[in-house]
Amino acid sequence: MVNTLGRAGAETALLELLKKLDGREYRLFLYVIMGQGEMAGELPSHVKLLNPRFSRCSVLEKKGKRVMVRTILSAFFRNGGCLDKLCFILKNLAAMRKKGIFQPDKLLWRMLSDGAHRFNVKFDMAVAYLEGASAYYVAEHVKADKKCAFVHIDYESAGYTREMDQGCWERFDRIFTVSDEVKSHFLAFYPEYVSKTDTFHNLIDQEAARNRAKEGTGFRDGYPGARLLTVGRLTYQKAYDIAIDAMGLLKASGCRARWYVLGEGDQRAALEKKIAAAGLEEDFVLLGAVTNPFPYYVQADLYIHATRFEGKSIAIQEAQTLGCTVIASDCNGNREQITDGVDGILCELAPRAIADSIAALLKDEDRRKRLGQEAAKKTTAQKEEIQKLLRVLE
Repeated sequence: MVNTLGRAGAETALLELLKKLDGREYRLFLYVIMGQGEMAGELPSHVKLLNPRFSRCSVLEKKGKRVMVRTILSAFFRNGGCLDKLCFILKNLAAMRKKGIFQPDKLLWRMLSDGAHRFNVKFDMAVAYLEGASAYYVAEHVKADKKCAFVHIDYESAGYTREMDQGCWERFDRIFTVSDEVKSHFLAFYPEYVSKTDTFHNLIDQEAARNRAKEGTGFRDGYPGARLLTVGRLTYQKAYDIAIDAMGLLKASGCRARWYVLGEGDQRAALEKKIAAAGLEEDFVLLGAVTNPFPYYVQADLYIHATRFEGKSIAIQEAQTLGCTVIASDCNGNREQITDGVDGILCELAPRAIADSIAALLKDEDRRKRLGQEAAKKTTAQKEEIQKLLRVLE
């Protein structure tokens, strides 16, 4: 179970997990709550997609947003309980307003779970690969001998509450978090589940990443200065507003650099407006989402990941695999992936701190090269992590 199959870190890690599970030994099924996502074409052939209808439109495209609205409306009426669904939304909406935290998407996950298709099949194991709708659906609407869930984010900061969850985590045999830091935050929220919570690091095929870096063309603008790269959705979490201010400081100081972003998201219009207001149209470039980001990593002088919070970033793992010198904000998730001054740099999430870190590394080629070489030595566990999941079946 997953919420969508859009081009994002968690979905990328899920596809890698599905590829590693032997289709000759296991019958594998996938159900996508929203019934859409551009990565469906990358599903391994031994995985059966259970959705009766599926759209490969991104939820970020105009057409994809129309599909999403239809899915939400269908979920409201499917399986009955319209009044209960409405009461849940209104009750938790009031609680959000009282706390001053307004995240309506979290309310829709519960409704989407209750209004999703049901399957009269009993599975040996059901896995909710994302928090929210996937977790609610597997906990309450799937028949399975064993149930597992994955948590990818700082749970409380992401806007979830016990009232929304309605005891769903009690129904899981095992809860996997993608990093130790995510685990500590989840257990601070749900300390009663310490005995069944473990860390399961995101899977990434490092050899495939290196091979794909040799394909395609990457940057095409012929820019002769330093290239800065960030890969990630255009969302509040990724703090591009602060990155734009940092680029403004770099430009004002005479630094010859251009910052590129690979990704799409709901903040594109606001970011384009901020870029234009700062006169950075040629200096901070939103390239959109691409199917193969790997050539861009190897062609960049620095990889920047200045985010407000993270679970465990696939983009940082990819950058390290390809020997990039990484500058990341010192926040949840990032600090677990980078040893400051050894295989990357951690800095304060502030325009001046980011700009100074970039300028210092661009001036010090030896240090930049040394950090990238250390990053490239990092390896990711594969078999050990998969065994954690399969042992639940024993």
